[in-house]
Amino acid sequence: MSTSLLYHGFGVRGYRYRRTEYDGGMVLFHVEAGASASRCPVCGCTHVIGRGKRKRWFRSVPIGGKLTWIVAELPRVECRECGAVRQVEIGFAPARCSYTKAFAQYALELSRHMTIKDVAEHLCITWDVIKDIKKTYLQKHFARPPLADVRRIAIDEISIGGGYRYLTIVLDLDSGAILFVGEGKGGDALLPFWRRVRRVRPDIEAVAIDMSQAYIRAVEKHLPEATIVFDHFHVVKLLNEKLTALRRELYREATDLLKKRVLKGTRWLLLMNNENLSDERKEKKRLAEALELNEPLAKAYYLKEELRELWKQPTKTAARNFLTSWYLRAMNSGVRQLVEFARTLLAHATGILAYYNHAISTGPLEGLNNKIRTLQRQAYGFRDHEYFVLCLYALHRMKYALVG
Repeated sequence: MSTSLLYHGFGVRGYRYRRTEYDGGMVLFHVEAGASASRCPVCGCTHVIGRGKRKRWFRSVPIGGKLTWIVAELPRVECRECGAVRQVEIGFAPARCSYTKAFAQYALELSRHMTIKDVAEHLCITWDVIKDIKKTYLQKHFARPPLADVRRIAIDEISIGGGYRYLTIVLDLDSGAILFVGEGKGGDALLPFWRRVRRVRPDIEAVAIDMSQAYIRAVEKHLPEATIVFDHFHVVKLLNEKLTALRRELYREATDLLKKRVLKGTRWLLLMNNENLSDERKEKKRLAEALELNEPLAKAYYLKEELRELWKQPTKTAARNFLTSWYLRAMNSGVRQLVEFARTLLAHATGILAYYNHAISTGPLEGLNNKIRTLQRQAYGFRDHEYFVLCLYALHRMKYALVG
């Protein structure tokens, strides 16, 4: 075996090949540092004095089914210039690691197709080593997502850990990359992101958010030139909540057993889009019976279905006229929940109609939420929160099955 083969096959450069040893099913390549390695690791000076040697073993890329090690005699030197006494730098291995750079790259390639547990078992190494290799790679490439070219973003929170823990996500709507992951929800969770925005000063044109006052105040304060677009999914969701509250109220107040029986179990029928109701399960028939017996519920349901057309108008002017007409009919409906929602809708009309200037929403974040849950499920949870956040930053680059 030659020194050149060590360099081209295993990435060992600046070291001379000495011998090969076979021990217990392992292949050991013994090397020693060349003259170019004898320099001060602090200042780079070549005027050094030898202070002994130390033998270290480094895991390398396996050969067939054999574990492969690079066994190196590493000199310890004293620098005549700065006076430091250190072990020379190891060019073929990361600092303070017992594996080579080639081994780390090989493990990374495997982790794109396999879980960390599978990679660890395949390479006969501990789970933590593979996780640290992947974490180091993620820190280097994804820890600080670039903001300079960001133009349109979406902000929303997602629940993790059974719904009792929240993360606030900022998403680049053009690239699909997560720009920020904050602990908790609300305006305070975004403070580190706003500090980065002040430093970088990206030219953000539009922000998609829900109608949370905390988000509105935060965006108006830190991005005063950006257009706020209220997400239509959250607008319809708020109306659905009002519709649910109305159904419960009607059920409580009903004295007729027939009305109670018809209303019972219709919650999801009211919330589903009409075209998604199943004829086979008689869902449309059950819904029609409930609406026929409850006029206020019928008014709210048909206005809810009609509101979805607000985001399908040909122009912004047509949408504004549609919104005004819908508002007047809701106010005249006599249904308290509809009146409350109509007032909220009118108060946020500018942000709702801004959709016709910037056709964006937080919808991509909802889809991303499913990917995050899949990532958690396939990883059987994450014990290292920092590693979990780094995986989220790299989520848009994953081309294979999500593994953890």
